[in-house]
Amino acid sequence: MAELGTRAWPPAPLRTERLVLRASETGDRAAFIELFASPEVGTYVGGSRPRDELERAVPEVPGRRPGVFVIDLDGAMIGMVTLDRRDAGRPGHVRPDAQEAELGYMFLPEAWGRGYAAEACDAILGWFADTFPGEPVVLCTQIANDRALRLAVKLGFAEVERFEEYGAEQWFGVWHPVTASG
Repeated sequence: MAELGTRAWPPAPLRTERLVLRASETGDRAAFIELFASPEVGTYVGGSRPRDELERAVPEVPGRRPGVFVIDLDGAMIGMVTLDRRDAGRPGHVRPDAQEAELGYMFLPEAWGRGYAAEACDAILGWFADTFPGEPVVLCTQIANDRALRLAVKLGFAEVERFEEYGAEQWFGVWHPVTASG
């Protein structure tokens, strides 16, 4: 998100009941590599990458850019949540100029099923609504990803459309801060 670089990035760490949402640090490198090398995590995001390739390519402080939040539980990274501008050339938009903020997330498999993604995404959507009042957020996931679809609905995203992209049917939804139940 270009304007995050000058307007609000990096934010002070956000805290929830169990989590700290913060900028990336040197100690997060191993967890970033694990996220991108994990076949389970890669199932609905284009697959995993070879660990040796990641060891060579991942910088000392990975994910250090506007829009990337590391999700920290008890001092260890368990996942990440991103806010990026959706490319105007991709299908799925809710604004005439496109470039909507798009929510994405990835968590290590051992963190699945504990509500961490909902807790983290809810906090980040709250931060976004305070920082960019009235601006919608979009989310796109494969129809086959039942967990992601349930989370999108739980967070207050409403389906806008479905389309084919990356060889799979996609669900595209929007969250409006004024109507979200967060």
